[in-house]
Amino acid sequence: MVSAMGKPQRGGFKTVAEIRDPIHGYIMITELERRIVDTIIFQRLHYIRQLAGAHYVYPGADHSRFSHSLGVMHLAGITGEHLANLGYIDQDEIQLLRIAGLLHDIGHGPFSHVYEELLVTYTGKTHEDMTQWLILNTEIKDILSEAGYDPKKVAELAVGKLKETDKPFLNQVISSPFDVDKMDFLVRDSYFTGVEYGYIDTYRLIYSTNVVDGELAIKVPAALHALEAFIIARYEMFKAVYFHRTVRSSELLILKSMEGARDELGLLAINDPEDYIKLTDSWVMAKLKELSMRSDIKDREVKMAVDFYKMLERRDLLKCAYETVLHIQAPIMSNIMMQRSIRSKIEEEIASRSGVEPDYIILDIPSVPSIPYTPRQMEPFEIPVYEIADDGTPRRRRLTDISSLINVLRGYVDVLRVYTISKYRSQVSKAAKEVLGEPSSLLSVSL
Repeated sequence: MVSAMGKPQRGGFKTVAEIRDPIHGYIMITELERRIVDTIIFQRLHYIRQLAGAHYVYPGADHSRFSHSLGVMHLAGITGEHLANLGYIDQDEIQLLRIAGLLHDIGHGPFSHVYEELLVTYTGKTHEDMTQWLILNTEIKDILSEAGYDPKKVAELAVGKLKETDKPFLNQVISSPFDVDKMDFLVRDSYFTGVEYGYIDTYRLIYSTNVVDGELAIKVPAALHALEAFIIARYEMFKAVYFHRTVRSSELLILKSMEGARDELGLLAINDPEDYIKLTDSWVMAKLKELSMRSDIKDREVKMAVDFYKMLERRDLLKCAYETVLHIQAPIMSNIMMQRSIRSKIEEEIASRSGVEPDYIILDIPSVPSIPYTPRQMEPFEIPVYEIADDGTPRRRRLTDISSLINVLRGYVDVLRVYTISKYRSQVSKAAKEVLGEPSSLLSVSL
């Protein structure tokens, strides 16, 4: 397990408190960080699970966005100190990186990325949009201004989109194929789920990082094994946790419950930060519970939401009626399947052939917004690496040119599933095969 049990490097700024973390040991915080942590908007992250539905499969997976955000801040600080030692940034920029790491997930809604699917579908916004909005429209803005930091700059860096800077590599610390967000969640999610796939050599990756041609790159062959292990860990965690068949079943029930009740509960009626701050996992579940006890519901969509909630309540999860592998070297099929309208047409066709209502047919693929950690978001050849040339200067390389393992992983596959309720499983399975072909064959769909 990754740990930082020794004395943390703190550079030249003063820390005022320490927080005990099961992953990194003691996390030291500054006065500015403590002020941010103690705000209502940040404390809200206690009540948003890191992994929306994983606790239905892995009971220990009750960890929150709060602890993850602290971990990202910690790793951003260590990365910042490393870059400062190399002469690229100063102490103020280390603090800036730490604040950005601390705030990077502040815009997540209830059940994290599951809610984000609603947000994207009905408002066109993402949790990153909400992160910037909350930083610029809550007390956090005043706290940052009083400390001498530009809130707009912090908001941009928190989502890896700092624009006006001569050091664009700062964005990579927060958002890139090997950012501190991924370094923390892989280890943290592995620890709390109890699976063994996410343990990586975080510090080897950080201390092998340098700025080459204006962007961060990892030194090879020195850190090649650590980098390969990092990529394998993400791939394995995707299969074992993030796209686990039963984990997704529970998350789809949460999604369907929230989607059907979105207007009744005002889940997307966000006019000011107060409207958003109240939205937590527990608030949504309590409201769905209240809804399920009413006898006056006439709206069909709301009734369906209640049905899905009651299934979740008794852990009567959706059943996977069909699963196939999409062999995708080119991304065209994944891009097609990302279109909600196309997925809906396939669901309707399966429903028609099976005689089952379309509401009970759910097509699931890794590229939907509620799957945040698909391997497709981090194609190996996108990770910048460098080696030291004979003349002592750093030279950029393509990772796929030096790692046979990475070349194999480039041919990863996506998975398509069709879920339904238990009593319809057989007929939906038959219809799905008619529409989508036999499982694990190359997918060919007439759209």
